Amino acid sequence: MTHASPTPHAADRNLLSAYTTLRLGGPAKELVEVDSSEEAVEVLRAAQGPTLVLAGGSNVVIGDAGFDGTVVLLRGGGVEALDERTVRVQAGQVWDDFVAWTVVNERSGVECLSGIPGSVGATPIQNVGAYGQEVAQTIESVRVWDREKDEVRDWTPAECGFAYRHSVFKHSDRYLVLSVDFALEASALSQPIAYAELAKRLGVDIGGRAPLAETRAAVIELRRGKGMVLDEADHDTWSAGSFFTNPIVGAHVLHDIAEKAGGEPPHWKTDDGQVKISAAWLIGAAGFEKGYGHGNVSLSTKHTLALTNRGGATTAELLALSSEVADKVETDFGIRLHPEPVMVNAERSAKRTGPTTDEIVAAIHEAREERMRSIEEALGWSDDSRRHDPNA
Repeated sequence: MTHASPTPHAADRNLLSAYTTLRLGGPAKELVEVDSSEEAVEVLRAAQGPTLVLAGGSNVVIGDAGFDGTVVLLRGGGVEALDERTVRVQAGQVWDDFVAWTVVNERSGVECLSGIPGSVGATPIQNVGAYGQEVAQTIESVRVWDREKDEVRDWTPAECGFAYRHSVFKHSDRYLVLSVDFALEASALSQPIAYAELAKRLGVDIGGRAPLAETRAAVIELRRGKGMVLDEADHDTWSAGSFFTNPIVGAHVLHDIAEKAGGEPPHWKTDDGQVKISAAWLIGAAGFEKGYGHGNVSLSTKHTLALTNRGGATTAELLALSSEVADKVETDFGIRLHPEPVMVNAERSAKRTGPTTDEIVAAIHEAREERMRSIEEALGWSDDSRRHDPNA
């Protein structure tokens, strides 16, 4: 079994950059490695102060100051076929190793999610998806420890609140995913292919099916071509994967963007009648080319949607580039791109480029006072006359 994050040197053991695919993050106050979800629960129960659970470290941005609390490194794993349909997977299991298991054992349903780094426990948190599949399509239940109630319970998909790259677990440290049950079809064929690029690579029509092994191989090749398969020697893979989510907008917004850009961006209709637009296309249309960057960070040379550490970078550098890209897209198209990774104390690393809320309020108040003084002067009011005017 392999882990997504790099192998730390002994001297760097508490540096969280050693446990994330971005190779970013300052030190942890305390670091504890566990071999099972049950051990993780025991450590978290006993911990004093803030806690953070890390497994693959593939979808997280940790600030340069690190984490002033206990960081639990969740290792271990396990895959168990409960019956011909249901497979239970432990949270610490490496995700891609599990996908490989499903291909070998002819369980269809997650093959298009091949090559994604990270752990199984992280997949329901952000409803991981790629190439026309997402885990919400096959998750049957999620076993969760509720820290506030100190209770373990199996959650239904409805209770998980799955949405595009989102769930009730995201941005909350109340819950710890212990294991996930997947409902997978017993078949040597993939689920119907829904992604045009993948269908073309496999030589099938949209909605067609292909052998599991061929589908997995095609997905990994497509991901590798975009720098989305981890490779220690390739700095394009020193990333958190896709840094921004694809914005979901109304049809009128799509029309406005098409007019501004002189052509429609790649887009997909959602179940609720809205439109999901390619964030990568928006970034390119805003003038950013592959490889654009400053200092030790840049967009991937293979894919504009990945922000990468070229070696020796800081989280502050990464967030500055993120803000630059998001600001330009918003200026050009009126859409704000939002980060997909979970941010951990990252706001402390961000360089503030604009005024604070208090400064904005003070400026507005001053402007109003100045405007009132100008009106009073134009009307010939004195301070005394205003004080005695009942309408003042």
